[in-house]
Amino acid sequence: MKVRDLVLISLLSASLTAGKMALSFIPNVEIVTLLFMVYTITLGLKRTMVVAVIFATTEIFLYGFNTWVLAYYFVWPALIVGTHLASKAFSSEYSFAILAAVFGASFGFLFAVFESFFYGIAYGIAYWVRGIPFDIVHGGSNYVIAIILYKPLVRLFNQQIQAYNLKEID
Repeated sequence: MKVRDLVLISLLSASLTAGKMALSFIPNVEIVTLLFMVYTITLGLKRTMVVAVIFATTEIFLYGFNTWVLAYYFVWPALIVGTHLASKAFSSEYSFAILAAVFGASFGFLFAVFESFFYGIAYGIAYWVRGIPFDIVHGGSNYVIAIILYKPLVRLFNQQIQAYNLKEID
């Protein structure tokens, strides 16, 4: 991996954290999902996976260690792999907006499954049911954000990739 890749990965990781913090005053409205999707589409699976690990680790430094942070090491890579697979079949911003909406709406369920391993199935079910209204907001906001920003961000990232010859990774 070249120095430019290390710098790029660091900047992308920092942008995820900054984007999450900037919107943290609005419950379950975030830009992280969209950014992971754009990174995957434009920069590939390898770089984006490294960014996901750094982002999840940064969350531990900011919020402390807990089981929900561990889930980040699985949930975000699942989105990245899903986006990578979807990119083979779809290219429309509507397809990716639907993927973002489904991911946001199922976010609480994914965490509930993970939490069930630590606290039991009853806790996982209660965790999921209690969060359904937030998951609906999360899915809806992901859809709206993706519809508005997906295409311009992909275009911008592709321009920067060409300008700085960032497509190849060693």
